Order: sequence, then C-alpha cells, then structure tokens
Amino acid sequence: MCTLAIYLQAFEEWPVVIGANRDEFFSRPALGPQCLGDKPRIVGGRDLSAGGTWLGINEHGLIAGLLNRSDRRAADPKRRSRGLLCLDVLQSATLGQARELAARVRADQYNPFNLLAASRDGAFVAYTRGAQIESVELTPGFHLLTNQDVDDFECPKISRGYNRFAALLQVPGFAADPPGHHRELGQLLADHSSDQDSRAGHPTAICVHRPGYGTRSSSLIFLPRRAGADALHFFAPGPPCVTPYARVAITP
Repeated sequence: MCTLAIYLQAFEEWPVVIGANRDEFFSRPALGPQCLGDKPRIVGGRDLSAGGTWLGINEHGLIAGLLNRSDRRAADPKRRSRGLLCLDVLQSATLGQARELAARVRADQYNPFNLLAASRDGAFVAYTRGAQIESVELTPGFHLLTNQDVDDFECPKISRGYNRFAALLQVPGFAADPPGHHRELGQLLADHSSDQDSRAGHPTAICVHRPGYGTRSSSLIFLPRRAGADALHFFAPGPPCVTPYARVAITP
C-alpha cells in the first residue's frame, strides 16, 4: 500500500508540497524519475512492466499520483495499466483538463485506483467505487491518501500517521522553508510504527518491509507559487529509512 501526503495551499510560497512512498513488489522493474514526454515535458518514475508512472510532474506545474485502491478481488491483468492513466493525466495543461479527463474514464477499464491531480489552483482525488468513478475536491490544508478514501480515519495507516504529518504545519522551520527542511518530511515517510489493518491485511507502517514487497522508493515534490518557476523534486531510490534523498532535475 503506497502512501501520499499532500499539503495544499498550506505554505505561502509553496502551494503544493507532496511526500510519497511507492510500495511495490521487488520483482516489478522500474526506473527513477526521468523524462517521460516532451510535449509537455513530463518527469516521473517509469514502470518498466507497463510503461506508465506512479508519480510525475509536467512543465505546467501539474502533478499526478496513482495509488492502487484496496479491493478483495484479484487484479485483472487484462485491464489497462493504472500507471498509463497517470501518464495520460500528465498530458493535461491545467487542473481543469485533468478533471475532465478523469470524468471520462470508465471504471471497468482499470483495476481499482486512487488518482491524485494537483496544481497551484487546487487538487482533487478521483477513485473507483464499484462501477463508478467518483471525484473529491481537496480543501486547503493537509491530506493523507493510501489505498482507501482520502483522510479515511478508519484506515489504521492514516489514523496512526495523520497527526504526525499534520504537525509539520506548526514547525516554524518547515513552514517557512519546506524544501530547506525536506528531510523532516522524509523522516515521517521512514516511519516503521506498525500494526495490522484488519480490513485488508496491510501493515500500517509508512515505510514497509515485507518478504518480496515493500517501499521501493520515496519522493518529495515542492511546487512554487510563481508560475514558470521550477518545482523542486527530491528522490530516494529505496526505502527512505536507509536511502538518502537527492535532487532530481525537472528541466533539461
């Protein structure tokens, strides 16, 4: 189960701050952030199995992240890759275009997902609920997303982690300069506190270590308020508990 934390319009100079862990089977090959497209320019991780991405940002300042949604049925391998949908959204120039694209998606084309799209103008989460695609607009502040509904406190992973992430809003150094204190956000993504989610059998640790499966990488993205200014992207190509973050080039 992946984890994505978003601070939306919570910091004066940084309207979008995202911290995300990618949890995946170790056998599924992937590459770290790289150029995924030139028109528009897209930077994100690449899934080598299906060619999509789990998290990326484009030259217009649109960020998209894709998390698998909990479902008791086995995934259908004949359905289109959810990572390709994330890549589709990153072709959008505006949040409005991303919202329109998500509204046209047919739920039966994909295995269940949570899709986040965010820009300087706002953010939403689109997710599959049965045969339907539903969308939730995010309010300014902090939100936490895993494989359930956004801010779903019935999910032990969210109920255990939410207050820890939200507390960064009150840390003077982080609030004044989030990128300069990005390691503080990374430390939260390295948390191993765990019990068991009785609904789905998933561990509640933010940083997951299991046989054959776990946190494969971690990303921190800081989108500045000024349009045209480069976002800052820090990437750890392994679990953040033992892997340092390094700056990723957004522009050529």
